[in-house]
Amino acid sequence: MKYPVLIKRVIVPPIKCQGIKTKLVPFIVANIKWDDKKGRWIEPFLGSGVVLFNANPSRALASDTNKHIIKFYKHIQEGKINGRIVREFLEENGRLLSQKGDDFYYYIRDRFNKGGDSLDFLFLSRSCFNGVMRFNSEGYFNVPFGHKTNRFSKAYITKIVNQVERIHSIMEDKDWTFECCDWQEAIAQAREGDFIYMDPPYIGRHTDYYNCWSERDAIKLAEHAQRSRAGFALSMWLGNKYRLNEHLNRYWQGSIIRTFSHFYHVGSTESLRNKMIEALAIKEGYAAHLKGVPESHQLALLEERGSYLVK
Repeated sequence: MKYPVLIKRVIVPPIKCQGIKTKLVPFIVANIKWDDKKGRWIEPFLGSGVVLFNANPSRALASDTNKHIIKFYKHIQEGKINGRIVREFLEENGRLLSQKGDDFYYYIRDRFNKGGDSLDFLFLSRSCFNGVMRFNSEGYFNVPFGHKTNRFSKAYITKIVNQVERIHSIMEDKDWTFECCDWQEAIAQAREGDFIYMDPPYIGRHTDYYNCWSERDAIKLAEHAQRSRAGFALSMWLGNKYRLNEHLNRYWQGSIIRTFSHFYHVGSTESLRNKMIEALAIKEGYAAHLKGVPESHQLALLEERGSYLVK
């Protein structure tokens, strides 16, 4: 497949987490210039997987330090989790949730923290407070109940089942590897011709979903990516009504910056749901030429807010 690609309908993954790029996917893949015949798509911060599933490359290395995310998608890839299994599990446990309420949610949460079952992980992701994915320092899922005892209606279960089946169908003919590892290990595997898409936790915002991420980590990521012979694109917040992110100008010099404005709807506090200007920092030579994008698609799919070279 050759990029850029125009996406008319976004494929939504079954796992939810804060900072999910569902609204930004058309913007991201429409601004990347790359040919997947030349190498692998590498994602060191897989998260929900929404960018990977919509970019849909032939070959990919998808990694994350969150072992539960990696295991969940491996199980779908291997057929250990399918639509029928998901439906039966959510119907039974959704019924128990409606009968027992928050006590049953916390029972599932304790069971997951002891055993790490992928179906329990899916259940928690879709019934916890605000779809927030958060783990404490000991690696235990600690998000409270979302207070919707009738969360798993028949229609809602069918929606999740369809998402699982769609993701499995996408993976079937692909050479994709899911690996639980540090981002440095993933980027170290990149070669000339590969393309690295990076969506790290955002510095300065409370979006951590598994482990800590500091400004020092963000600086190291910039150094590693820019030393790589592969192409890259980095998702990062650029600013909101309160402040601007100076990190991009300071550490991603030479990158092409494309911007997109939207609202976050997943977050634990109202302060995380303000209008945000998102940036995509792209290695020079890998940014799509916007003149080639049909006018009819620019507003609906890109909502372009500008393009400039960081100097």
